[in-house]
Amino acid sequence: MVYGLGLIGALVYYLGAADGFWVGLLGVLKAIVWPAFLVYELLRSVAG
Repeated sequence: MVYGLGLIGALVYYLGAADGFWVGLLGVLKAIVWPAFLVYELLRSVAG
């Protein structure tokens, strides 16, 4: 559920900042991927 809220929030942010179609498409891809990087960095800092 938290991932879904993060995804929606990121979509709103990235699509709101997009100037064109391709930038918006890149924003959608970033919105899908960014939580994975966040969790990776969080676990790396906790474990390491």
